[in-house]
Amino acid sequence: MPDFPDEETSALLAKDDKGGNAPPFSVSEISSALKRTVEDRFGHVRVRGEISGFKRAASGHLYFSLKDADAKLDGVMWKGNSGRLPFAPEDGLEVVATGKLTTYAGRSSYQIVAERLELAGEGALMLLFEKLKARLAGEGLFDQSRKRPIPYLPRTIGIVTSPTGAVIRDMLHRLADRFPSHVVLWPVLVQGDGAAAQVAIAVRGFSAMPSNRRPDLLIVARGGGSIEDLWAFNEEVVVRAVAECTIPVISAVGHETDTTLCDFAADLRAPTPTAAAEMAVPVRLDLMQRLSQSEFRMTGAVRRKLQHMGERLEAQRRLLPKLTDLFAPKQQRADELAERLRRALQRRADSARIALAGPAMRLNPALLQRQVSVRAERLASLRLPSAPLLRRVEEARACLASLGRLAESFHPEAPLKRGFARVTGADGKTIQSAAAAKAAGHVAIRFADAEVSAQVDGTSTPPKAPRVAPRPTSPTTSQQDLFGSE
Repeated sequence: MPDFPDEETSALLAKDDKGGNAPPFSVSEISSALKRTVEDRFGHVRVRGEISGFKRAASGHLYFSLKDADAKLDGVMWKGNSGRLPFAPEDGLEVVATGKLTTYAGRSSYQIVAERLELAGEGALMLLFEKLKARLAGEGLFDQSRKRPIPYLPRTIGIVTSPTGAVIRDMLHRLADRFPSHVVLWPVLVQGDGAAAQVAIAVRGFSAMPSNRRPDLLIVARGGGSIEDLWAFNEEVVVRAVAECTIPVISAVGHETDTTLCDFAADLRAPTPTAAAEMAVPVRLDLMQRLSQSEFRMTGAVRRKLQHMGERLEAQRRLLPKLTDLFAPKQQRADELAERLRRALQRRADSARIALAGPAMRLNPALLQRQVSVRAERLASLRLPSAPLLRRVEEARACLASLGRLAESFHPEAPLKRGFARVTGADGKTIQSAAAAKAAGHVAIRFADAEVSAQVDGTSTPPKAPRVAPRPTSPTTSQQDLFGSE
């Protein structure tokens, strides 16, 4: 830096020394001379002080003052440099301004044109951190009621981080080890000028995606560093974007001891980016083991339930009456009715046999022969005229023949002599239907002259053309002609 005034300034001082006849300088000339002297002498300076009277003009320029206990220095920062600030300046912050001193002729004052502003030490950053934290907490951005649960097994995971750092490689490796998932990366700057804006845009971009393409979980990640390196995640624009995100967010910024305002706004804080990957998905092998255990327990529970229900069913079955007990009374009743029916039929047959015995006895040939003899004797004794008597005899003979044929028809063997046969079963009873013959299987067929056995196979033969049977002859009897000549 020059230690002596320039030539123009020296000339002004020399004229002043020559006396009152020196020509006067205009205000502009003296102001320009001072401006050049100050800018040459203090062309690059770093000034530390507390910001006071800060304001941002509509043009984007920043106007403020730096002060300490004894003095105050006006300052200005043009729009091009203010956009690269890593923090938001405000009154009360202690900063270090880097730039050059110049004068402002309009107010006869000097000021610093700052090219860069830095927070004066970690204490100042922490003060700004606490002030912003308190203000955002007062708005409810950090309330626990706003926290959403992290999905247990997200199908798609969105990650906001630098694409070139070790963070993304470690996270992808950890996800592949635990449970391979679909990952969508939104590359951003994680420190320096514009980092906070890019992170906020990425978070809002994921949140604005259509529901069918939107990730189920969002991770905002950055590796460790100093408080200045992590300051982008303390910016208000980032904190508000995370708090307003419609997707559950895990904040994984820095190491375990590092804390940012993004951690308070997120739904879950991870101590490291690798830990965030572990929190995002379960271990696939553990999940498979748990499923196997659950399947085993479920199978055992179902088996025990079936066994228990089977025991209950068996107990209920034992309480129910036996099937034979249910049907025994009905079967006994059926047997009783069958026996009663058999006895009733037997009695009916006996009654019919007895009722038939009287007429049969009266139709006995010997008895009839005796009656005829008696009647013949009586007729002979009457000595009636021969013609009427003979006529009555012929009529009596015809009546007797008719009675003889009737008696013959009542004989059990009479149908057999006419070509019929009697079919009986093993019990000797007459079979009267084809169904009974099929049920019996083995039958006996009795003809007039003998009896033969037969086996019924259940088949039927087509009927043959009917044949004209010869005219039946009157059955022969051993009854003698009652009126024949001896």
